[in-house]
Amino acid sequence: MNRTEDRPLALVDEHAHAWSPKAARARFRAGLSGPTAGVAAGHTQANLISVPADWAYDVLLFCTRNPKPCPVLDVTDAGSYRTALADGADLRTDLPRYRVWRDGELVDEPRDVRAYWREDLVSFLIGCSFTFEWALAEAGVPLRHIDQGRNVPMYRTSWQCRTAGRLHGPLVVSMRPVPPEHLSAAIRESSLLPAVHGSPVHCGDPAGLGIADLGRPDYGDPVDLEPDDIPVFWACGVTPQAAVTASRPPFAITHAPGQMFVGDTRDEQYRVA
Repeated sequence: MNRTEDRPLALVDEHAHAWSPKAARARFRAGLSGPTAGVAAGHTQANLISVPADWAYDVLLFCTRNPKPCPVLDVTDAGSYRTALADGADLRTDLPRYRVWRDGELVDEPRDVRAYWREDLVSFLIGCSFTFEWALAEAGVPLRHIDQGRNVPMYRTSWQCRTAGRLHGPLVVSMRPVPPEHLSAAIRESSLLPAVHGSPVHCGDPAGLGIADLGRPDYGDPVDLEPDDIPVFWACGVTPQAAVTASRPPFAITHAPGQMFVGDTRDEQYRVA
């Protein structure tokens, strides 16, 4: 199995914030991989999960019952690898890295899933918190994972999502350390973008989410906190991957955590005020 190394990854390119979404997708299609935080700044990013059509209703119901971690931005027709989020984009090739699952087990992490694609796959594009990071940055909130050249840390929690058909599993959260003086801005700015997870689900002691050690994320990379930083947790679109592990559908394709689909839609289009 082609697995990524379990270590901090540098951001894909120091100039990636200035790329157009189309240019970013072209680079990923050509083989570039890495976390997409800050890539094509100002444009919406999305999580991906593709499942056989006979599991699609379960996923849709799971997203409907758990809208905080799973805000749906687009759903494709069976077999289609196109999305309304980006004209001409190919969901099989245009993400930096994918994960392939069989019976709930991770079997590959390729950069291209054309060899795995099936005509019965229905794809869900789910809002990503990378989308609201532009708003946090403009409000002066530091983004430690970007500053440190790391993927955002993500954790499986002890909070269970609402079961939907055959799908069940824990809530996954992403964490960003926030200085106390910026906490209100972080909450305010993210809450204005509910289509990409919105406001935090928890601030402060990670034990409240059943997280024992911030230094050992389940996905992504550990991030160094400054002495006064408050760990702030947002619902995360990796939650469906935790549900895949728990529920064991026969087949699924997802993005690799932190390595998102970059769409053409401007972030502001999802802002509610």
